[in-house]
Formats: sequence, C-alpha cells, structure tokens
Amino acid sequence: MSAVAEKDRAVVQLLLDAGTCPRCVLRFCSVGSQLLYRHPLQDLLKDLQEFLKSSQGKEGTVCLDVADPPCKRLRLEHKEEGADELNHNGAIPQLPSAGSTGNAGNAALSGNTALESSAGRVCNVCLGILQEFCEPDFVKKVCQKVNSADYQFTSFVFSVSLPPQLSVRERAAWLGVKQQMRNLGLPLAKDDIVQLKEAYKWIIHPQLAEELGVPADGKSLFEVSVVFAHPETDEECHFLATACPDCFKPAKNKQSVFTRMAVIKALERIKEEDFLKHFPCPPSSPKNLCDALEIQCNNGAVFVAGRYNKYSRNLPQTPWIIDGERKLESSVEELISEHLMAEFKADSFNFSSSGREDVDVRTLGNGRPFAMELVNPRRIRFSAEEMKRLQQAINDSSDKIQVRDLQLVTRSAIGRMKEGEEEKTKTYSALIWTDKAIQREDIAFLDDIKELRLEQKTPLRVLHRRPLAVRCRLIHSMRSEYLDQHHFRLHLRTQAGTYIKEFVHGDFGRTKPNIGSLLHRTADILELDVESVDVDWPPTLAD
Repeated sequence: MSAVAEKDRAVVQLLLDAGTCPRCVLRFCSVGSQLLYRHPLQDLLKDLQEFLKSSQGKEGTVCLDVADPPCKRLRLEHKEEGADELNHNGAIPQLPSAGSTGNAGNAALSGNTALESSAGRVCNVCLGILQEFCEPDFVKKVCQKVNSADYQFTSFVFSVSLPPQLSVRERAAWLGVKQQMRNLGLPLAKDDIVQLKEAYKWIIHPQLAEELGVPADGKSLFEVSVVFAHPETDEECHFLATACPDCFKPAKNKQSVFTRMAVIKALERIKEEDFLKHFPCPPSSPKNLCDALEIQCNNGAVFVAGRYNKYSRNLPQTPWIIDGERKLESSVEELISEHLMAEFKADSFNFSSSGREDVDVRTLGNGRPFAMELVNPRRIRFSAEEMKRLQQAINDSSDKIQVRDLQLVTRSAIGRMKEGEEEKTKTYSALIWTDKAIQREDIAFLDDIKELRLEQKTPLRVLHRRPLAVRCRLIHSMRSEYLDQHHFRLHLRTQAGTYIKEFVHGDFGRTKPNIGSLLHRTADILELDVESVDVDWPPTLAD
C-alpha cells in the first residue's frame, strides 16, 4: 500500500500552496508507488485536496492498491545542521501542524486554495518536467523523432538531462519540508525523497514502450535521450559560485561552469544559513515551462572484423595527409569503410588492425586482421549471407585490396587481435640488393641462423611520430633465395614489431646486427611483402 500518510498533511499543504505539482508532492512525501505517479495530474490533485479536507485525527491517506517496488532516493540532507528557521529573509514560513487545535478546518480551507493555486501553474520544483512532459503529446513527439531516424532496435534505454538549477530548487523545497517535519516531531531521513529522474522514468517508460512497441531495458544499446533547459531560471545557480568558488572551474568541452555535478558539489558544501540568504524557501513558481532542447537517438557501436590483402605498392593503410594535404588518393581503411559506413548507416568509424604495413609494402597470404568500430549505426542486424554480399561488394570495388572472413564481432573479442601484435610472429619476403657481387655460398649461412637477437633504435623514418627507444626483437629464422650477383630474396620469420627494412640496410647503424653487417657489404631493400600475420583471429569462415 503506497500512500500519503496523516503525518504528511502539513507537507502537502506547504508544497501545494507554494505551487508544487502533485507528483513532486508525492516525491517529497516519499511515495514509492510507480503506478500512482502515472495517474493524471488532475486526479492526483483532486486526491490531495480530498486528503487535506479529511477531518483532523482521522488517518487520511491518498492511496491505491498497487505494489510497492523499491525506489531510488535523492540525497538532499547536508551533513551540517542549523538555520532550520531561516528563509531568504531569515525565516521559513510555518503552517500549523496536523495535530494542532483547529487544524482540520484550516487544512480543508487551504486544500481548496491549494487546488486553485496549483492548477495551471508551472511547478516551482520540477519546472514542468512532471507536468507537460509526461503527457501523451510529448511522448508521441519523442517517438516520432525516434521513428524518423530509422534505427533498428529491439529495446531502448531512456535518459534525461535536467537543468542544474533544478537541484537548487529541490534543495530549497526540501528545507521547507524538513522544517515542517521537525515541527511535527518527525524525523526526515537523508535519502527519503524520490529522485525527479526516477519518478519521470516511472511515468514515461511504459508510454514510450507502448508507442515504440519494444520494452525499456537498462542494458539496451539503443538510447533515447531528452535534454531539458529552462532559460528563465538559468542564473539561479550563480550565487553558488561566490559561496563555493572551488566547485566551478572551467573544463574542456563545457559551455558553462554551472554543470549539474558542480552544482550538486556546491550544494553539499554550502551551509544552510548561507543558502537561505540567497534563495527563497520554498522556491517561487516560474512563468514558463522547461524547453525540450534536444531529442536524440544513439545506437551502441557495432564491430566488424576480417582480414585484408593489399596488392598495391602505392596504397597506405590509413589516409596519408601531411599538413592538410592528401598525398595519395585512397587507403585500405577508406576502401573498406566506404562500404561498411553505407550499409550500417553509421555516423563515423574507428579502424584498427594487427600491425600495419608501409605504403610500398604488399600484404599477401591469409591477410592482416582488422576491426572496424561503427559509431551510432542505424542498421545493426545482418545475416551471414548479407555479410558475404557486403564482402563481395568491397572486393569488386577495387583491385588494390581484397577482404576475407568479414563478420560481426563483440568489442571484447577485438582484444584478441591486439594481443598478437607483440607476441605472435610474422613472415616476410624481402628483395635485397648488394653493392658487391655475391655468390650462392655467400648467403647460404643465413639459412642456418636461428633466433637472431636484434637491437633496434627507433628508425629515423618514424622518429617524428614514435618515441626514441631501443627495442629488442628476434629473427626466428631466415631462408635465402639467390637471384643474381647483386640480388637475392630473403624469407624471414620474425617477432611481431620487427622493423624489416632497417634489419636489411642497418639504418645508419641504428639496427644491430643487420644484413649489411652480416654480409660485410652494403645492402638495401628493394621490395617487401608481408606473407603472413600469425594471429588466430578473427575465425576463418567457410566460403
């Protein structure tokens, strides 16, 4: 049984007289019934009026036979006590307690006054959030926005952003309620007031679920959010900056220092007597409702993985742009993302892979593992057959790359690709030139070298984007293939992260040992191919 009890009579009267809406009255009376909040405002106001008219000494209640779910509470109590008798002029207005002589008649009279004064007014606490923005017309407006955005979703989570000054108004109203409870000799626990957001979601969730045809689910990846603002009362937080300047510091990407968290932090610090010197208690009613500034939809990211082969020696992995100037017309990333972005209808993407090759290096064999995060996709469901068709579309669009094993994966699964960057092995094929003539026997000894340990300083060619360090890497094995007196091909199996070009030419002695030092002559690399990236991910798919 959820009810407004006899002990709450003076609180109900105080709040209604001050212009508080019936649903906020329920919140301050610690009513935790979700179904009760969903009743029409006029019905709730009428019930509260009848409650105030009930005779003194009779256990009057406003109640419905509904289940009592546990509810979250909003902490408004400040740890310091004092100044309970003060408002902005130095005194909190007091009403006769429910148990005082002659209170029944006064309560009934005040109940009629409260009904008249509350009807049609913007709530002095929630600024209309629990009034107009709980009505079917607003719910339909939200759902029209959702449906017009053309998202795929099977459930939703609803979030709401409230103006920070609501916390100030809630504190002011709570100080009045606390004083009335003390006048009655009743305690008011710190966490007894139902959060505005919680009450709003109790009301709005079933309406949105019915209109959208899918359930509300706190774990859903599809978010519907509403951002409220109330320009008329924007400056009500500003006195807190004088009282608690440490709470309001400029931050990146914040248009104002008066964020909700900053205001809450300041309210926890400010003394009650200081608060009441600057803000009326109870707060006055505004002229205008809140504005619903934004109604937004956002789908959780979708992750696609696969392997790519790169057949061009004039194609970077990612866009090659220096000082705002594009050096090459395309990249592996762009050739793949163009199709994924179009099919998933995403806002943006993040590309990652198991290592990377230089612009002039081909990637052959079974390809290089890659993953792409598609941000805020409208479409999220693809069958295996649809993914095959998408893969084929990518492959048909260019002869520079090919993609295989294209599939949907989870965010956590991408970690398996990253694990292989340092711990797994890679195989390469390098075409090498030497300044002095060579015979087969001059390079044959390379085949017998196993687990050759290198010390590689950060190469000069990447020093502008990577920190200077000495990295130890292993050449697990090599196999030479003689071509002519100045050329041979070297097949290498190495630890991931080895700089192969520098191992060949030595990078002015920054990689030791190197092919030049092993052969006692100048060596350089003419071509390099990645033949395999030995990372066991993503899973191989049947053709």
